[in-house]
Amino acid sequence: MDQGGRGALRPLERLFAADGPLAARIPGYRPRPQQLEMAEAILAAIRARRVLALEAGTGTGKTFAYLAPALLAGGKVIVSTGTKTLQDQLYERDIPAMRAALGAGATVARLKGRANYVCLHRLERALEEAAGRRPEAQAQQLRQIERFARASASGDRAELADIAEDAPVWSLATSTRENCLGQACPRFRECFVMRARREAQDADVVVINHHLFFADVMLRDEGVSELLPAADTVILDEAHQLPDAARQFFGESVSSGQLIELARDARLELRAAGGADPQTEALAAKLEKSARDLRLALAAEPARLAWTQALARAPFAQAFAALRGDLERLGERLAAQAERSEGLGACARRAGAAAAVLARLEGPEAPESVRWVEVHEKAVQLHATPLSPAEPLRRAMNEHPRAWIFVSATLAVAGDFSHFTRELGLDKAETRSWPSPFDYGRQALLYLPQGLPPDPNSPEFTAAVVAAALPVLAASGGRAFLLFTTLRALRRAQALLEGRLEYPLLVQGTGSRSELLARFRRLGNAVLLGAASFWEGVDVPGPALSVVLIDKLPFAPPDDPVIAARIEALRAAGRNAFLEEQLPRAVLALKQGAGRLIRGENDRGVLVLCDPRLVRRPYGRAILEALPPMRATRELADVERFFRG
Repeated sequence: MDQGGRGALRPLERLFAADGPLAARIPGYRPRPQQLEMAEAILAAIRARRVLALEAGTGTGKTFAYLAPALLAGGKVIVSTGTKTLQDQLYERDIPAMRAALGAGATVARLKGRANYVCLHRLERALEEAAGRRPEAQAQQLRQIERFARASASGDRAELADIAEDAPVWSLATSTRENCLGQACPRFRECFVMRARREAQDADVVVINHHLFFADVMLRDEGVSELLPAADTVILDEAHQLPDAARQFFGESVSSGQLIELARDARLELRAAGGADPQTEALAAKLEKSARDLRLALAAEPARLAWTQALARAPFAQAFAALRGDLERLGERLAAQAERSEGLGACARRAGAAAAVLARLEGPEAPESVRWVEVHEKAVQLHATPLSPAEPLRRAMNEHPRAWIFVSATLAVAGDFSHFTRELGLDKAETRSWPSPFDYGRQALLYLPQGLPPDPNSPEFTAAVVAAALPVLAASGGRAFLLFTTLRALRRAQALLEGRLEYPLLVQGTGSRSELLARFRRLGNAVLLGAASFWEGVDVPGPALSVVLIDKLPFAPPDDPVIAARIEALRAAGRNAFLEEQLPRAVLALKQGAGRLIRGENDRGVLVLCDPRLVRRPYGRAILEALPPMRATRELADVERFFRG
């Protein structure tokens, strides 16, 4: 059979037909021409081992559109996603459904980062210390994890729902790349991570996440990659997240939490090696204090600061100097005792690696890189980030011929993929896009309120947004996401709305995202205030979500250290940083936020965009044209009629 001809594609036509195998297995399935065209394009690219970047609007059915050709083509397939939620959905629901529809016998494995699996060695150490040294609640959680580890085949902590995903105890019972002992670990033969990796190496289809994908790319540079060498096809879903994920991964960083954990582990390993050493114990305690002091030396609010900004603050400069000294002294002491046990040797190596990163941060800035500080609520992270992550990925793509498929609902700006392909160095990528099959002209309305302050950065702007939202919420009966570009605006809106709504008010930060979404769906008339994490990856089909309001265009703050450095680099090269960097980023982020509104063929809703720049600035028209084709209005009466209808 001609591999590039129609004969190779006929199984896809049968699969996606109205009376085909998928329709027989999936209630409510409907054939979509866009889905079949996308699947055909992917199958052709897989057979020809090409690079393909695809944008498929909401409702296209992109997951099945790439799974079908991947399973039909055969060979080893890696599917990488941006979130563990989609990773689990693929492994537990979508791939089994597609295998059944195709009658495919492909074996499937799911592989997560090592911090998702219980580490038997670290759990054992933590349990030893728990006797009399830890709060009873934490000791009880450790015993619960121990019981789970004995019974579990996978050791995946997601299976233990009784302990919250972000519970501090998990750092005691899981490992990281830095603190893993590798083959020297006494529990290596029983290791859950190694078991999962063996299954992944043997499977035909491996479902991973972007963090793990870039870890494999980086290890490929070192000659020890596990997954990529064997793959015939690599599919990267939620590909819009790749540039930022790659920049983060290919850079260097040290966090206060990482150093606190090193100090704690050093004490544990000393005791396990035959007794505490008072001098080393004192040095570990000093490092832990200096790591906490580094966080206290910065602003109380979370922030991102350029390295020069942070150093200009005397308390930070002093705390950083103290941290470096304490880390080096502990590292020297651990190195002198490294032969006592493999655990102490690992701690010595970790201290040396962290000290080397701190030294590079304090030295001259590397070209094409930016140094910066990220302040979290209880921790601080020091970064050196490459401005472009393209080169390591380009090397991985060139070292062996295979198909590379990049897929997302938001990769292009008005059909132009150049921002995405330039960031990842995809010079030879073919690009295709398909609009959403939903009838946005019938299902949705775009409302641009009048009377808002002309400057969206003015102090009174959030109050005006809330005033514009209230009559919309009255018309919709709640059932709304109000999305904000900053946490400060979110908190201001919360203060203005509390006590003024007759609908339940849910606010980001008052519970986990999954808990808030479950409550939102269950209540049916709630108003949820969200910031960054609610702009994407949130799926609430049906009438529970009928309004998405966005306060401002999501331009990245120009004083963000990484963005500022990228803008400066583009300007230095004589290019237009606004058109090449800032505007495309804002458009893609806006498309993600707007995409929360219509999730099914029967959904109806109003998208409210409050930023007056959409009608006042020349680029506003280009942004609006990048959104799905909704009827636009500036009249509140049209919104009220829409909901009455």
